[in-house]
Amino acid sequence: QVQLVESGGGLVQAGGSLRLSCAASGSIRSINVMGWYRQAPGKQRELVAAITSGGTTNYADSVKGRFTISRDNAKNTVYLQMNSLKPEDTAVYYCAARATGWGIPLSASGFDYWGQGTQVTVSS
Repeated sequence: QVQLVESGGGLVQAGGSLRLSCAASGSIRSINVMGWYRQAPGKQRELVAAITSGGTTNYADSVKGRFTISRDNAKNTVYLQMNSLKPEDTAVYYCAARATGWGIPLSASGFDYWGQGTQVTVSS
C-alpha cells in the first residue's frame, strides 16, 4: 500500500504562484509514475502533469509553460510549481501514483493510489 499526502494549496490572486507537494509513504519502491490531477466543480477530473521515475514528464496543454512537475526520489516527494495562475486553474488538486504497469497512464484509472486532495483557489 502507498499513502499520499498533499500540501501547499490555498488562495492566490491571478498571476500569482503556488507550489504543491505530495509526500509518499508505504510501499514506495513500487511507484514508477506520479502525477497531479485536478477537478473543478461540475467538471471531470483531468490530468495536470505526470512524471516517471526516469524523469519523463507530460503536461496538459492548458498548463504548459506555466506549471512544472518535479520529483525528489530521496524524499519520496513530487512537486507541482504553478506560476501565472489563472481563475480557471481553481480546482481540487489530487496527487496520484502508479505502481502497476509502466509509463504515464492515458487516464485516471491507470493510477493506483490517490491523495485526499488540496484546494487551489485563484481569484480574479
